[in-house]
Amino acid sequence: QVRLVESGGGLVEAGGSLRLSCVASGSIFSISVMGWYHQAPGKQRELVAAITSAGSTNYADSVKGRFTISRDNAKNTVYLQMDRLRPEDTAVYYCKLSKRSLEIWGQGTLVTVSS
Repeated sequence: QVRLVESGGGLVEAGGSLRLSCVASGSIFSISVMGWYHQAPGKQRELVAAITSAGSTNYADSVKGRFTISRDNAKNTVYLQMDRLRPEDTAVYYCKLSKRSLEIWGQGTLVTVSS
């Protein structure tokens, strides 16, 4: 059974940086699409960034040029480097593993950006 565990969230001032990590158990990580999503209070969960097994990436317009998604298949880990953080980036951040019809979510990690 695949499990995802996120870490790296916390409180940071506007303009600061954080790096989120998501470690996956199981053997399908390297052949799966990995994504980071966020959900602010009272809002829907939204895609922040995604990376395919081949390393192709896509980003939400709001984070382009500020966030970078990457993966290390040897460590079963996907990262989200978040730079130049803004108060509107405050949310719970979740990672998701997708492989065909299988979707696995992590428990989330809270990111709070103070102004």
